[in-house]
Amino acid sequence: MFKDRLKAIREQNKLTQRKMANLLNMTVTGYAGWEQGKAQPNIEIILKLCEILNTNPNELLDFNTDYQFEYSHNGTHLIHKEKNHYEK
Repeated sequence: MFKDRLKAIREQNKLTQRKMANLLNMTVTGYAGWEQGKAQPNIEIILKLCEILNTNPNELLDFNTDYQFEYSHNGTHLIHKEKNHYEK
């Protein structure tokens, strides 16, 4: 789940919730809500989280291997592509 991945990757980067909130220009309560599963960030914030945590949306959102997601810093969207199951 997103909330678990967010917390795990934040802790791997040795960042506190307070530091994350400061980097994102938001309250600690707002940030903590994501890790508690009470709310979820929009796509722009997900991309910012990826920059801060030095990760990518696939890792942060914990997508299964049946799908491939790509992102671009030129836009604020994810492109969903189903993998070709017939690739060799």
